[in-house]
Amino acid sequence: MSMYFDIGDETLWNPSNGAGRLFLRQVEVFEAELELPSGIGQGKHWGDPDTLEVDPAVYAEFARGLVAWHCRTGHSVILALSEGFVATAVALARRAGIEVAAPEPGSGHAPGGVQHDVQVPSDPRTGSAAVLTALDTRAREMDRWMAR
Repeated sequence: MSMYFDIGDETLWNPSNGAGRLFLRQVEVFEAELELPSGIGQGKHWGDPDTLEVDPAVYAEFARGLVAWHCRTGHSVILALSEGFVATAVALARRAGIEVAAPEPGSGHAPGGVQHDVQVPSDPRTGSAAVLTALDTRAREMDRWMAR
């Protein structure tokens, strides 16, 4: 058994039910974290939980927000927990023709503002350029492993 993530008549991803369910559960977590809808919902075969439609406009905003969030965190544990999901989401976005770019340096940060989830001591590998490079590499790997 498998699931289908479609845009119109094009299947972007055809994971096993287990991988698809896990991805969808993580989508719910990150929708709540980002306070953004994902654009992934019921597909053309209403009532079939294994067929999901991806709304490209809504998913584009979700994927871009997800990457910006991921690149802004400087917390190694949060990066480790989220990297696989974010890479999978980016690979899915790329298959949908959605360009996901790095956030502008400092975007979302107010100078002198309160930072949340700060890691002490800091990890020099969590700079946004290093995080973005690792994410891009992982997303390319994921794309090779994601069945259509």
